[in-house]
Amino acid sequence: MARLLEKLPAGRALEFLHKVVDGICGRAYPRYQDYGNVWSLSEWMEVLEETMKYFKTAVGKNMSDEEAAQQIIELNSDSQEAITKCLKARKEEIRNALVENVHAISSAQLQDFDWQLKLALSSDKISMLQMPLLNLDLDVRENGEIKPISIEMNKEELQNLINALEAANKVVLQLK
Repeated sequence: MARLLEKLPAGRALEFLHKVVDGICGRAYPRYQDYGNVWSLSEWMEVLEETMKYFKTAVGKNMSDEEAAQQIIELNSDSQEAITKCLKARKEEIRNALVENVHAISSAQLQDFDWQLKLALSSDKISMLQMPLLNLDLDVRENGEIKPISIEMNKEELQNLINALEAANKVVLQLK
């Protein structure tokens, strides 16, 4: 965003910023055709990306007004004022859009689980099998309704599940 936003005429900066917030909130983003006389295509991509990133970061990290202002200190006072005005006016709307995006990943929640370990001694094809099997019963709440899910896994499938859950846990810990 550094200095590229300053290329906009003073009257159009607030309009552009509100259109960027509209895009973050699921409506139409500003169009390059409307700003092609101000920025080249590469500059357009950069200013759009940086502006979205600024708004999402300022709201997502719950920055105070002072902290948010520090992030744009290199811009001229007109640009700073327009960004601050837009951020204050639409902060709650941006927050709701960010929460909705995260929630859209999955609304299902694990309510309860139960497991049983079984030893399959034989099958219709093999008389001496002796294969350990895990029955995993999950109660998943989705849209207020609990759905039971039952899974039977052999040792290899269980190890794959454990590895996937450990990897997911690492990602969650990094996000904290």
